[in-house]
Amino acid sequence: MPIVVACFKWVVDEAYIRKGSDGKLDFSSVDYKIGEYDRNAIEEAARLRDAGGGGSVIGVTVGAPESAKGVKDGLSRGMDKAFFVTDPSFKDLEPSQTAAILAEVIRTRIPEYDLITCGEGSSDLYAQQVGPRLAELLGIPCVCFVQKLSLEGGKLVADRRVEDGIEVVEAPLPALVTVLPDINTPRIPGVKDTLMAGKKPVTTVRKEELAGSFEGTLKTESMTASSLERTGEKLAADAAGITRFVDSLRKSGVIR
Repeated sequence: MPIVVACFKWVVDEAYIRKGSDGKLDFSSVDYKIGEYDRNAIEEAARLRDAGGGGSVIGVTVGAPESAKGVKDGLSRGMDKAFFVTDPSFKDLEPSQTAAILAEVIRTRIPEYDLITCGEGSSDLYAQQVGPRLAELLGIPCVCFVQKLSLEGGKLVADRRVEDGIEVVEAPLPALVTVLPDINTPRIPGVKDTLMAGKKPVTTVRKEELAGSFEGTLKTESMTASSLERTGEKLAADAAGITRFVDSLRKSGVIR
């Protein structure tokens, strides 16, 4: 009966991001969601619990107070209980800060667990750092880019995607994995799931209850929307058109 810790993040829904007239990103009308990759981490934790005939899934998330809505969403997706680590300063954290805070909470509040599941990266930053950093801070094995996973006799067996194919690895428990989107299909919570989520236990952890300062080292000066400019020209399929085409390629440096 495994105890699985599922880490997740409440992020901006990119579908609502707009490009302003000044070229900057407009977040004034955005909505939020649990990151796409983190949904796979929660689903895999629930699947392993159910396959083991019991146990529990403990969700842990770090964010500003307004991220509380994400806790209920996570509970409706199969988690049994959750830790919500919150402070107004816990907004737009760096991966190193998030990993350090998660490590502190797991180390002090969840002394016994078999596995930690994380998405391969967050839907906003996609730095792919939190999982490996967290495993290093906790001193446990880490297996990244997992697309198939099972727990067998005190160890995990995982298929992980590498550049040249699939690598099958084993690691002793407790351990941490970062999962790929194709490992499962996250469930869509129904009305009953949402109602039951409101009855599940949530422990709120404040910044002042944590040891350490968790100071960041990066500063975002500005953020500009990407742009793509295309210069198209229609050329005739005759000698003159071909000559113009070749001249254009020479001017652009494609050919010499």
